[in-house]
Amino acid sequence: MARWFLFGKVESSGFLCKSQSGFSYQQKCSLVNVKLKWVKDKALDAAVIVEKDLKAACTLATIISSTPQRRLPIYHLSCHRGQLGLPKDLKLSTFIRRYPSVFLESHFLDTGGTRVPCFGLTHEAVELHEEELHLVEQNEMDLLNRLRKLLMLTRDWTLPLQTIDQLKWDFGLPYDYQHSFIPRHPDLLSFVQLPDKRVGLKLNIWDDDHAVSELLKNSASQPKQQDTKNDCLAFPIGFTRGFGLKRKCMEWLKEWQRLPYTSPYSEASYLDPRTDVSEKRIVGVFHELLHLTIQKKTERKNVSNLRKPLALPQKFTKVFERHPGIFYISKKCDTQTVILREAYDGQNLLQRHSLSEIREKFARMLREGLLDKSKGLYKKTRRDDMVEDPLKYECHFEVDSSESSSEEEFEYANYFSTALNNGCNNRT
Repeated sequence: MARWFLFGKVESSGFLCKSQSGFSYQQKCSLVNVKLKWVKDKALDAAVIVEKDLKAACTLATIISSTPQRRLPIYHLSCHRGQLGLPKDLKLSTFIRRYPSVFLESHFLDTGGTRVPCFGLTHEAVELHEEELHLVEQNEMDLLNRLRKLLMLTRDWTLPLQTIDQLKWDFGLPYDYQHSFIPRHPDLLSFVQLPDKRVGLKLNIWDDDHAVSELLKNSASQPKQQDTKNDCLAFPIGFTRGFGLKRKCMEWLKEWQRLPYTSPYSEASYLDPRTDVSEKRIVGVFHELLHLTIQKKTERKNVSNLRKPLALPQKFTKVFERHPGIFYISKKCDTQTVILREAYDGQNLLQRHSLSEIREKFARMLREGLLDKSKGLYKKTRRDDMVEDPLKYECHFEVDSSESSSEEEFEYANYFSTALNNGCNNRT
């Protein structure tokens, strides 16, 4: 994959592009009607395919591990199906049985004498999960800073918990971060009630040292070149081999790279959303957001509800199609995944987080188990493989609402137990 800078990086002293300079540009640079074609990138598609079912399997492993017995009946696991992102026509039990290298199946008889599936974890899966928990503990400050910077990108330093839930996998946050992670940092983070009665997470303290984008950091560490007109930063650009950029598009892209770069952490309300200058700011926001993720990618639907928190215009996700040299949209695995091109060399992530290495091990375990099963190396569960009364296999996320002053304020604490408390008894 070719990668280059159009008009390079320049002096960082003007990277913020003060409001007067930005205002001048926004009067001159209206949004150019340019549409670049989408071209398949097999290497980046492979980076998505290799993690097929990984998030769902890891989430299930975490839920099962949360119980003292490390085993749960299928109808308890079904209560969490909405968090797994599985196809609606796929039975959860069918998905779990697909990976016998991770999940162990047993059965119990319910009151009517019906055999009900119950799933635990293999010894290898338990060890890998414990290794992951240890790494999360070791990297707590790194994960905390990623979350802080995410909140600093927002207008009010606040995001609804539902939005963070969609991004927690990409940011490496623990599955039960609301209970195990956030309460350990009350000086920095707090739960708040939003105007729409939802519960949100708010950053209490702004830190100028963290309000520096990855693009600026990289520009400071590389040789600087003076743009002929303005002190602005250019984004790394790379295209799939054989992309074939038309001359008109090339000229537009060169001019676009010359426009002022507005830091995603700075105030940008003065920018006219109908201009290329504003579009460059939006690109900068998502360039930074993807850099904050562990794998430098996320599903497109995960950012669809960030418009108001990030103070973005309507149809802001159009920047992904208009800038295929910065972002690649993979359409594999029945979803659209936005990938930061510069973070990958082929299908390999250039800067590997320790959690990404754990996930690669887990993905390898899934693939090997699926292959071995296709070869008939796993035997079916015997009918006499029974477990005890399943009623004691409850999710072990304890809730303490004694200090909450209203139902809304401790809604977040009931997040994981709501489905069970509502009597989720459907058998899959």
